[in-house]
Amino acid sequence: MSITPTSLGRRALLQQTGFGLGAFALSQLLQSESIAGSASSKGTLAARPPHFPAKAKSIIYLHMVGAPSHLDLYDLKPELQRRNGEPCPKELFESGKFAFVRDLPNLLGTSTDKKYQFTRSGQSGLPLSNLLPHLQGVADELTLIKSLHTDEFNHGPAQMFMLSGFGRFGRPSIGSWLNYGLGTENQDLPGFVVLITGNVLGAGSPAWGSGFLPSVYQGVEFRSQGDPVLFLSNPKGMVPKSRRAVIDTVNQLNREQLLDIGDPEIATRISQYELAYRMQTSVPELMDISAEPTSIHEMYGTKPGQTSFANNCLLARRLVERGVRFVQLFDQGWDAHGSVFNNIANKARQVDQPIAALIRDLRQRGLLDSTLVVWSAEFGRTPFAQGKNSEGNDTKAGRDHHKDAFTVWVAGGGTKGGMSYGSTDELGYTIAEKPVHVHDFNATLLHLMGINHERLTFRYQGRQYRLTDVEGHVVRDILA
Repeated sequence: MSITPTSLGRRALLQQTGFGLGAFALSQLLQSESIAGSASSKGTLAARPPHFPAKAKSIIYLHMVGAPSHLDLYDLKPELQRRNGEPCPKELFESGKFAFVRDLPNLLGTSTDKKYQFTRSGQSGLPLSNLLPHLQGVADELTLIKSLHTDEFNHGPAQMFMLSGFGRFGRPSIGSWLNYGLGTENQDLPGFVVLITGNVLGAGSPAWGSGFLPSVYQGVEFRSQGDPVLFLSNPKGMVPKSRRAVIDTVNQLNREQLLDIGDPEIATRISQYELAYRMQTSVPELMDISAEPTSIHEMYGTKPGQTSFANNCLLARRLVERGVRFVQLFDQGWDAHGSVFNNIANKARQVDQPIAALIRDLRQRGLLDSTLVVWSAEFGRTPFAQGKNSEGNDTKAGRDHHKDAFTVWVAGGGTKGGMSYGSTDELGYTIAEKPVHVHDFNATLLHLMGINHERLTFRYQGRQYRLTDVEGHVVRDILA
């Protein structure tokens, strides 16, 4: 009996003609039909077009875990300096919500030590702390947003809110949303890579998780020691040819099950087996930064073979060069409830040179215009002291969490550079003009990647979800 499309259903046709055609059918099934995420796009990382022409093609997102004191790095307040040690105005303190401070505290200005003072930097004259001398050298590339505010005031929830638009676990991170919406231009690497220095942040791996999206879109952590990705190496005694045979056999069974029940997580499994096999070749080469010229190592301050934020910055450049869409760097150690000035100086020294080097390196390679560099934290720090500060110069004083006003910055990727947007009051306590909510910030990042944040959605539990919930406005004044 002849087999025709009209005499057999699609599933029966595939069974009759074997898995050569079945594999072709799977590839068709997994191809994207729309950026909004139809069922056929759920198992693939193939590159997909944006909603409109994009300013940027990739994002390097630097998250300072623990929340640096923006007042001591980016937002100098002369009036706070003048009133250092005075009691915080009662009406301001009582209007806020803080993690640890309960009694009326004293105001805490930036240390009077010369290294903590600010210098107008670049042709734009952007004020930056002297703790960041290398960043001062690329000031004209930076766009400071000094009026960010968030809904959460404790680390874990605030990290989740900043990165997923929701203060609890279960929602996709921004990297997963972009991986889902745009895919990757390098099928030998994940579309979303995570690099960590120090301990894992309080929010844990959900900060780069896919939430209710298919798990193929979650971030993949690359490690600096051992296998760059867990279980990437073949087991002892397993040769590549044998590994290939195992993957082919397992995926043939997976394809049959996918055609039978249509679970997108099976498509994820197929995709990840194949990606892991290809990564056995691509990842070791990527992670070997020793091949970089001496001048590059000197510029970043890198030391091959060691775990460092500098090494991760260089790896981030190598990743976007290879078409990785979203690279997330987490740097632990910025929480400063005590000895805030010692902490901020030590941490700034660790990140200043490599971040500035990353921006310069991207620029000289012609990649900065297509790569958006983001510097963020989960919230800011209070302009008053945590701990005794009766004379205004207690070196043990810290700063508590502050969700209502803090600074982030972006560089490259279609932003203006050399400017500040928004401002805080004279004490750095409340937003004085042009407030930017986290949802506005994330809407802007998506916009720069060519995505309308209102259209990048996923249907879950009966309704459409998006990164920006039901809010968010693009901050168009910072766009080039």
